[in-house]
Amino acid sequence: MVNIMIQWMLIGLLNVAHPFFMSVIDINHNAKEATLEISVRVFSDDLEKTLQQFSKQKIDIANAAQKELIEKQLQAYVSQRLKLNVNGKPVNFRILGYEQQMESTWCYFEIENQPLINTVDVDCSLLYDYESNQVNIVHVKTKGIQKTYKLDYPKRETSFRF
Repeated sequence: MVNIMIQWMLIGLLNVAHPFFMSVIDINHNAKEATLEISVRVFSDDLEKTLQQFSKQKIDIANAAQKELIEKQLQAYVSQRLKLNVNGKPVNFRILGYEQQMESTWCYFEIENQPLINTVDVDCSLLYDYESNQVNIVHVKTKGIQKTYKLDYPKRETSFRF
């Protein structure tokens, strides 16, 4: 609980002054549905600039007319920059959607057919191609246990054991 409070206080502070480049990746195991639910929170302006560099297209996250294009670009970009191995096997996720909240964008993904989670290996380089000061905080929760790790550029990999 304290960890979550610190995370939100830090994000609140970052929203006031944006000299930091941070994303928060939450990976939650839904045992009832046998899925891994992934949410990625990033600053909207950083995400727009990164997707524009990645896709070579003008991206405006607030423009509802671009929703389909943005979801396609998010799926492609995040799939390349966030790779997961669950129980020693690589997994693919699909985008469920995204939403803006103040200066941040939440992106939602799902991995199906995951009844039991013992290990999660993460290779994450989100926004490393945009900013060399990028920090990615990864939370993984399963079996009622949450573990967290902070990846500072250029560090990309971490593992969680449950």
